[in-house]
Parts: sequence; structure tokens; C-alpha cells
Amino acid sequence: MTPAEEIRHITVIGIGSGDPDHLTLGAVEAIARTDVFFILEKGPEKSSLTRLRRDMLAAHASGSHRVVEAEDPWRDRSQEEPGGYTDAVHDWRLRRADVCERLIRDELAPGRRGAFLVWGDPSLYDSTLAVLEEITARGDVTFSYEVIPGISSVSALAARHRVGLNRVGRQIHITPGRRLAETVGNDDGDIVVMLDAHESFQRFAGDGTWIYWGAYLGTPDEILISGPLGEVAEEIRRVRGAARAAHGWIMDTYLLRPGPDAD
Repeated sequence: MTPAEEIRHITVIGIGSGDPDHLTLGAVEAIARTDVFFILEKGPEKSSLTRLRRDMLAAHASGSHRVVEAEDPWRDRSQEEPGGYTDAVHDWRLRRADVCERLIRDELAPGRRGAFLVWGDPSLYDSTLAVLEEITARGDVTFSYEVIPGISSVSALAARHRVGLNRVGRQIHITPGRRLAETVGNDDGDIVVMLDAHESFQRFAGDGTWIYWGAYLGTPDEILISGPLGEVAEEIRRVRGAARAAHGWIMDTYLLRPGPDAD
């Protein structure tokens, strides 16, 4: 083999938020030319996510592809303070890098193509790129990698509610739920909130804010609620709790907009 043929190649493929129709033509093409797909299992409660991935592969992967599964390392989600949270995420990413490094080294032959299928877009609230950077920095396994962008839950949320994310002359802020309070105090635009385990939207229910909320976006279990936050906050809290109890997990995203939806 020439040096180029001896290098493993990894593709990080954004696969959208769950709807198979959200796969871009670039993602379909990348799936078709991949030899080995790596899937990190997140436990039985999220097995539906693995099934969705396998359905996509059944439709678009080559007949000779392989799927290699591994358990995603446990992550400490009890840390709320910024320092503790950052340390917990860093520790989790290092252990995730250990798993992915082993998969690439042991399951992908030199000169072959492997892929990670990433929900939404790999550049937004996902660890895969940071994990690959960590493995590359270690220098024990040589590979090249590319990124195929995907439709994020943010884009899917706006599309399903038939609203634009931007308004004339206004900024857009994307924040995790744990930083929402400080964001509202220092932002005069619209706010997209992700990973809000504590339903932080409730504290703004009386100030005229509108909310566009969605859970399990792009999947058969999708839920959408919108309206003045003061009128729908309790409904969202109730529906969210019931959905989490039924599925064992929830992924939701929402847009907060001051006043009625108008420029």
C-alpha cells in the first residue's frame, strides 16, 4: 500500500434529529461509502435511537458494511456548578476517547473508512469532534477525518413551528438551560435553549415571553407546544414529565421570544 492507502479514515456524519428524510445527500453518500459504523450504546432506555440509526443504515449503507457497538461511558450529571460541570464533562470525554480509540484501532483496518453517526449537527452540542481531537493528540492511532454537517434540532424546531430563528435587527443566543437566567439578563434577542433538565423556562412565565417548545424532534414521538409562556408553561411541564416517565429519557429544545412573534 502507498502511505495514503494505509491511513484509516473517519467520517463524522450528521444525521439530523431523527427523521430519516433529514439526511442530506452528502450524508447519504458518506454512509454508502463507509465500511464500518461505530455506535455508542446509551442503555436500554435509549434503544430507540439505535434502531433509528440501524434503519438509516439499512436504507443507505453498502451491503458489505459492519456495525460495531460499544457502551458509552457513564457520565456524572450531578454537577451543577460551572467548575464541577466542566470537570465532569472533560472526564467523560477522556473516557469516551479511550473507547473510540480502541474501536478505531481494533475494528477498522488501515485504508478502510469508518463513521460515527451523530444526531443533529456534529458542531452543535456534541462531543464527537472533541473526542477525535483528543485521540489525534495522543498520537497512538493515525487516521484522517472529515465532518458532514446535519440538520440540527434547532433548525428542526423552527421548521416544525413554522417560524424563523432570526428577526430583523435582533440577535440569537443559544444556551444550555443551566445558563438561561444569566442569558436573559444580558440579551435583548431571541434565545434558543438546549439541555434544560430543570425546566428553567418556568421562571419567565409572567413577562410576556412566547415559547416554541419541541421534544423528540423528527421522531415518531415528536411533541410540539407553543404560545405565551404564561399560558403554556404548566402544559409543557406536565407533558414533558409524562413523556420522560414513558420513555425513560427526553431530548427537548425551545425558543424563547419576547412578546408576540413579529418583527
